[in-house]
Amino acid sequence: MTIRCIAFDLDDTLWDCQSVIEHAEQTLYGYLQAYYPRIREHYPSLDSLVSSRLAYAAQHPDLQHDLSSLRTRWLQQVFTETAYDPANAEQAFQVFWQARNQVQFFPEVLPSLERLAQTYSLGVITNGNADVHHIGIGHLFEFALSSAAAGVAKPHPAIFQQALAKVKIQAHQMVYVGDDPEKDVIGAQQAGLRTIWFNAQQRDLPLGLKPDAIMTNFAEIEALLKLL
Repeated sequence: MTIRCIAFDLDDTLWDCQSVIEHAEQTLYGYLQAYYPRIREHYPSLDSLVSSRLAYAAQHPDLQHDLSSLRTRWLQQVFTETAYDPANAEQAFQVFWQARNQVQFFPEVLPSLERLAQTYSLGVITNGNADVHHIGIGHLFEFALSSAAAGVAKPHPAIFQQALAKVKIQAHQMVYVGDDPEKDVIGAQQAGLRTIWFNAQQRDLPLGLKPDAIMTNFAEIEALLKLL
């Protein structure tokens, strides 16, 4: 079976997500502290602000597939409750988003993507709101599909089916690479895709998980693809 397209998860597959989000949260908090003293008084620590966001997210499961809208609406609430114009939320979100797209790629990611793009169509399927074009690697991908654009999040098969439609291929002709056993591997398999589990931390294989291949470093990906 010929592989025609390789699609990738982003967060924790091409780069470490936790460090990126922590930096972006700190950048946002510094901005709010500097320009909105009532927010600084209401949220005396970054932890208190993050707790507010997590509580808002728990109350709005309908927005879990659209993290940009979720964060913007939460920021509107923050501005409203501190007697500021909620329209300020958009600029605050942009401060966060700019920092959120400052990523440090895992070893071998960029050279591997550049080589793969010479042979395969490449794509992105993500539940997050990172932007490969803003980051500077958008030219390597034929498509970048977010859960916000798809209307559903991984592991729902519909997001993978939408990706297949973008490149007009059959499911067995796409390989999906991701770190999350459920959202990435099982989700893609349920849509008929072949899968590579990116396991940089060398975690134990979850019971019942059967990816087509397991990769611990991006230097391995080209050899693994030849075996699929």
